[in-house]
Amino acid sequence: MAIGLNFRYAALGCCLLTSMAMGQDSLLDDAKSLFGPIPNVPVLDGNPATSAKVELGKMLFFELRLSESHNISCNTCHHIGLGGADGRPTSIGHNWQHGGRNAPTVLNSVFNIAQFWDGRAADLTEQAGGPIASPIEMGSTPEHAVEQLKGIPGYVEAFRKAFPDEIDPLDFVNLKKAIAVFEATLTTPDGPFDTYLKGDEKALTKEEKKGLRLFIDKGCSSCHNGINVGGGMYAAFGAVEKPGADFLPPDDEGRKRVTGQMDDQYVFKVPSLRNVELTAPYFHSGRAWDLDEAVAVMGTAQLGIRLAPEEVSSIVAFLRTLTGDQPQVTYPTLPPSVATTPRPTP
Repeated sequence: MAIGLNFRYAALGCCLLTSMAMGQDSLLDDAKSLFGPIPNVPVLDGNPATSAKVELGKMLFFELRLSESHNISCNTCHHIGLGGADGRPTSIGHNWQHGGRNAPTVLNSVFNIAQFWDGRAADLTEQAGGPIASPIEMGSTPEHAVEQLKGIPGYVEAFRKAFPDEIDPLDFVNLKKAIAVFEATLTTPDGPFDTYLKGDEKALTKEEKKGLRLFIDKGCSSCHNGINVGGGMYAAFGAVEKPGADFLPPDDEGRKRVTGQMDDQYVFKVPSLRNVELTAPYFHSGRAWDLDEAVAVMGTAQLGIRLAPEEVSSIVAFLRTLTGDQPQVTYPTLPPSVATTPRPTP
């Protein structure tokens, strides 16, 4: 899906034409036309949620034994208590290796067009298996992950309950499905901006509304729109002005690695800005630790404008309204290993 800048400018043109045609002069009306509040109960196509499947997915999300060393789980790099990220420029994986990109938040990821910075996974189910089999991340294989779980009697029973219509339900496909349905529950509704979008104009302060107005009028919303205020398209980082190697390492060519197309060089999925105040450091390189700095860089790199300090402050004030109610997850009690359970690598 090599959308790149054509999608960006088409989306911007569409938004401008719509606004002109309707003669909108209300900030709330403009916001409603560009964004949407977070739904409370997202549904995955072809993967219906049940309480048994969600509970299994939660166990697997926290399961260290899915990694070759028994030291890394999904939650290690997508820590629910840290805004769904891990607070590092790049995550630490198997044998202390560092990943190549900043770990994106898992919160609200169900609303993204695809998963990973380069969109190489179409959905949460496909994404769930990637880190397990990555030699840099969890260092295992699909076959060994299944062998590991089959060596834990509690998981054999948990898969049977989650997939009751299958003869041999403990396989890698169902492992991914279970993790995906749990991750789909990790949403953050009812932030101040959601309340505002539902019609309560008092939910935002004057300064936050000023930031929203700037966010729309300066062009930020041409890419960061929809339910996730991003996550719905791809765009080149440095569309107008390359931000430099500090933020755009030249050896990471982005979506080009997936499509092989030169038009996708340095193209990445536009990240969601939901809960952005909780997920520093920023960008795929994880090089910006300050949200004000990140906004200023985006102004020059993507829009070709130099935002005044007071404009940056107002936009950041608006971005903080995107922090919603954080998931309250009770840490699961994982089924114990037995004498025949496969052991971790040294």
